[in-house]
Amino acid sequence: MAYPGNVPVEKFLGGISRFQKHVYPKHQDLFERLALGQRPEALFITCGDSRIDPCLLTQAKPGELFICRVIGNVVPPYPDAIGGVSATIEYAVGVLRVPEVIVCGHTDCGVMRGALNPEALEAYPNVTAWLRYAKVERREPEPSPEYLLALTEDNVVAQLKNLRSHPSVLARLEEGDLALHGWVYHIGPGTVTAYNEARGTFETTTSL
Repeated sequence: MAYPGNVPVEKFLGGISRFQKHVYPKHQDLFERLALGQRPEALFITCGDSRIDPCLLTQAKPGELFICRVIGNVVPPYPDAIGGVSATIEYAVGVLRVPEVIVCGHTDCGVMRGALNPEALEAYPNVTAWLRYAKVERREPEPSPEYLLALTEDNVVAQLKNLRSHPSVLARLEEGDLALHGWVYHIGPGTVTAYNEARGTFETTTSL
């Protein structure tokens, strides 16, 4: 298939070509094993924001992360809004039996900005409806970076709570073989803070 010049898909097709020529041969044994099945080590729930690359961030290899990407890294409470997110959680936790689930938010999140100023998204009913799962106590059209970060952290904690409402997650937690984690990825410095449930705070990963 021919594409007009200077379009993004040409760039991506070129990447596939380089992958096949230079990357695949170096990891052929890994890909051949993965072709027979998967056993991921974690379910990674994060935002669809293009600036986040879970595998790059965690330096995970193919087959190690089962990834769920959705704007705002939102986990609707069960049984509300049963759909792709709920099905992904159920499959990863119930069928694949991942031992860890990570909910990862990020700085400068457009969904958090939208939740603070929903009037700006009135023309997008699906986005507006989704934002109701991001708990916001007050509206703030022009939030400070500090306030936006606090809201992002609160949203991660809220989604961890929603995650516990899913039967597959609750059953595994009662069995004692599933761990839940809340992270915030700070895009500029490339750092991650993790939620310490006992202290109720987000801390740099080096201090955990």
